[in-house]
Amino acid sequence: MPATLFIEYQGSRLHYHRFGYGNQWLFCFHGYGEEGEKFLFLEEALSQTHTVIAIDMPFHGKTDWRAPLLLEPVVLMDIIRQIVPPGITIQLLGYSMGGRVCLQLLEMYPKEISHLVLLAPDGLHKNPWQKLATQTWLGHQLFRVTMQYPGWMFTMMGLATKFRLFNKSISRFAHHYLDDAGERQKLYQRWTCMRKFRPDLHQLKQTIAAHRIPVHLLFGRYDRVIVSKHGFRLQEGLEDLITVEELETGHHLLQEKYKASLLKMLTP
Repeated sequence: MPATLFIEYQGSRLHYHRFGYGNQWLFCFHGYGEEGEKFLFLEEALSQTHTVIAIDMPFHGKTDWRAPLLLEPVVLMDIIRQIVPPGITIQLLGYSMGGRVCLQLLEMYPKEISHLVLLAPDGLHKNPWQKLATQTWLGHQLFRVTMQYPGWMFTMMGLATKFRLFNKSISRFAHHYLDDAGERQKLYQRWTCMRKFRPDLHQLKQTIAAHRIPVHLLFGRYDRVIVSKHGFRLQEGLEDLITVEELETGHHLLQEKYKASLLKMLTP
């Protein structure tokens, strides 16, 4: 049975699920608005081969984040080191937002990572809105105020959709997280807290090549939020190390019905 555990950090409590007793240590990172329990459907298949750690990121799940509104990659890696036995290299599995987390860790700590599996990963391209909101002082102030008074933003989104600058899928995705005041506050907290997770594509390719780290990417062919072309761009010149696969579906890949494809990547 999965254990539900906490680890302390500067007055915060980071929650994670742990299951399995295998020699391979797998750290899992969920998508935006989700939590570590999304990976529990893998328990039966992986318990004998892997020890799996599925973390609730700040302002998600049962994690109680009371530290400053910033999670540095170095802090997350330090937390990982407190969980895993010394000298063990780890595997990473990330979905959507969690993919960006994994890519940043790979870029910074390649000697501690043996294998990477990403499902519809964020982080393979620069999101200009996220950069404006979290990387510039003026943009961050505008972001904070807009999350409190979003009327003008909804007007601009409507016009962008009307003139096909946004496709309808992205518009629906945005409204899902922006229509409710509580969800807007969470968006502000989550984006601000995770602002240092901004992997560099050029550096990533050099790191993967230099350390010979296998990377497996899985996309939904009809995903309009995170498109597969970014994965193929990462793969260029590294076809011996990076695989890219598309399924006949959309963005939501972390499901039981896609488990076979995921397990094939986790246990090559």
